[in-house]
Amino acid sequence: MAWGAPLELPTAETALAGRAEKIPVPPVHFVNGQPLQPPFPSHLEQVQLAMGCFWGAERKFWEAEGVFTTAVGYSGGITPNPTYEEVCSGHTGHTEAVLVVFDPAVITFASILQLFWEGHDPTQGMRQGNDMGTQYRSVIYTYSDAHLELALASQERYQEALVAAGYGQVTTEIAPAPDFFYAEHYHQQYLAKVPNGYCGMGGTGVGCDIKPLVSLVD
Repeated sequence: MAWGAPLELPTAETALAGRAEKIPVPPVHFVNGQPLQPPFPSHLEQVQLAMGCFWGAERKFWEAEGVFTTAVGYSGGITPNPTYEEVCSGHTGHTEAVLVVFDPAVITFASILQLFWEGHDPTQGMRQGNDMGTQYRSVIYTYSDAHLELALASQERYQEALVAAGYGQVTTEIAPAPDFFYAEHYHQQYLAKVPNGYCGMGGTGVGCDIKPLVSLVD
């Protein structure tokens, strides 16, 4: 967590410069042995999701049947190839994201979205629970127009359920996927390597009924 981190995004003028060199990452997933980086098999689909600290978020998705691989990284900001410390400073504009690569014949994008919405509180802005800072904001970054349409529709539907339960406005950013910068090797599948490590995941307890929207991507 990052107490005292800025709660406003930097501008192109104030963001850190970053670097041209990519952060090295392991070739395969620590849990399932699948590759962490593309190219992935052509029948698979991808999405970038941010829902607070990426350690617990990644575990939620690698445990889901039909998910081919996951990786943690930094997305939605300005600084190229940032380090964890730079992202935590609040001066890169990135959020802690999970790249989820999945087989739509086994797990639908709608089911991925349901795990996302129900796995965190998307009304908290630049924080998630006790974790405060721009790097903990909620996002969905999609790789197709169909996924973008379904994500936006699911947000509207979940907003209604949240309001009925006494929650405020959803602050999740939904947009086409920007560059995904892989995080350092020690962050990849962190909670498999450190089973008792920190996990800040916690949902609202409000269910997200996604089934009526599935026809949008059929």
